[in-house]
Amino acid sequence: MIEDNLEVTSNPNQQLNYYENEDCVLLAVDCIIFGFDKEKLKILLVKRNIEPEKGKWSLIGGFLKKTEDLDEAAARVLETLTGLSDIYLEQIHTYSKIDRDPGQRTISVAYYALIDVDSHHFDGIQIDAAQWFDIKEAPSLIFDHNAMVEKAKARLRRRALSKPIGFELLPEKFTMRQLQNLYESILDKELDKRNFINKINSLDVLIKLDEKDMSVSRKGAYLYVFDKEKYRKKVEEDGFIFKI
Repeated sequence: MIEDNLEVTSNPNQQLNYYENEDCVLLAVDCIIFGFDKEKLKILLVKRNIEPEKGKWSLIGGFLKKTEDLDEAAARVLETLTGLSDIYLEQIHTYSKIDRDPGQRTISVAYYALIDVDSHHFDGIQIDAAQWFDIKEAPSLIFDHNAMVEKAKARLRRRALSKPIGFELLPEKFTMRQLQNLYESILDKELDKRNFINKINSLDVLIKLDEKDMSVSRKGAYLYVFDKEKYRKKVEEDGFIFKI
């Protein structure tokens, strides 16, 4: 048979390297983790435990593996190092300056995450030096991480003005004062109480509960929850836009 004279020239299980003459670079993900503690906007930072810049404050990050895409890598890094999962995570920018990482040529894709600090206890955290900082009092960071934080803050402000993204930072039940504190922290400005309440009520996406938070005053403050289903239906039916 003619097939008996054929020479096998390739292994079907062997992956061909079509780009062997091209440069290879590392691809990393860095996570800007914003949190809210009912009063102030926070950021989670970690003291770097490897060189270069060992011992300095850094964002939480890691490298992309061959078997995952960027979103999967960001979620893995976040869960592996902090125990956090199923939280709001959004890609914001890619950083590719040649000398951004003195260790090796590395491109980094930045993500930001939003969590309610009181509802997450970091049971699976693997970073001993992780620490929450008031966003206004955070230390200077390594490489271009300061630029990443500023970009994430700007994105957060834009999102908060047009989508109900801020509710990711609140506990399930919250007071109107806590909601206003959150938006003042994100926007970095004081808001008129009456105007803010009227605006929020006009959006008609909150459910007022019969419960009160008695820790804020003798009379207490009514608690609210965000009605995700109602918001979703309003968007689908009439193109509703959430705008503060």
